[in-house]
Amino acid sequence: MATAFKTVEPLEYYRRFLKENCRPDGRELGEFRATTVNIGSITTADGSALVKLGNTTVICGVKAELAAPAVDSANKGYIVPNVELPSLCSTRFRSGPPGEEAQAASQFIADVIENSQIIAKEDLCIANGKLAWVLYCDIICLDYDGNILDASVFALLAALKNVQLPSVTINEETGLSEVNLKQKNPLVIRKHPVATSFAIFDDTLLIVDPTAEEEDLATGTVTVVTDEDDRLCSVHKPGGSPLTGAKLQDCITRAITRHKEVKKLIDKVTKSIKPN
Repeated sequence: MATAFKTVEPLEYYRRFLKENCRPDGRELGEFRATTVNIGSITTADGSALVKLGNTTVICGVKAELAAPAVDSANKGYIVPNVELPSLCSTRFRSGPPGEEAQAASQFIADVIENSQIIAKEDLCIANGKLAWVLYCDIICLDYDGNILDASVFALLAALKNVQLPSVTINEETGLSEVNLKQKNPLVIRKHPVATSFAIFDDTLLIVDPTAEEEDLATGTVTVVTDEDDRLCSVHKPGGSPLTGAKLQDCITRAITRHKEVKKLIDKVTKSIKPN
């Protein structure tokens, strides 16, 4: 009977749970799904991480290449993020060129990298105006069940902390670069941004870490990104219900608490991994 009611009136079905301050999956409104991270999952990448947020599963692989820096940024390298939502992760996505949601997610990740200063691009420069690192960060969703942004930011951060770059010098006589694969150094992670997403129900009620079903029924979503200094790095609000200043402040406060949980988890996993 409950299944039939959920099929016919999914929103009303949810509202009955929300009135009791819980959700159909048993979580409270402010409760996140079980979160796990596995670092160094892809041996062919320079750094990688697999993150599970409930059923939502995202893998990030970082590949480092050498290139000439841009003329107007002679002392900076590049970070190029790309989010893929292939048809294998959900029936809502189709094969072919990136869809609107994948493009929006890629832009969001690029904004987070820029605003949070997770890595100083100057650290990626090897020789001013001559040589710099390019970090291609491919984030691929393997199983989509909502809240792709939180999982993607987490996977990116964990993968970057796993990166080991070989030592590179430029031979003054030949002008060619010489790579020493035996001497590798980790990236300097300047900041640790963490995203926390909320779904807005009936224009007023906030629930954290929405599933795909909850995202579909919600009247809006908002994602808040903070760092370890409790600094606000980004607020992503793609349309939908407006938020009052008080509600937004509530989101930021919850996001700061969530940051501490995620940072603790990532530190624990990082310490358990010995660099190559």
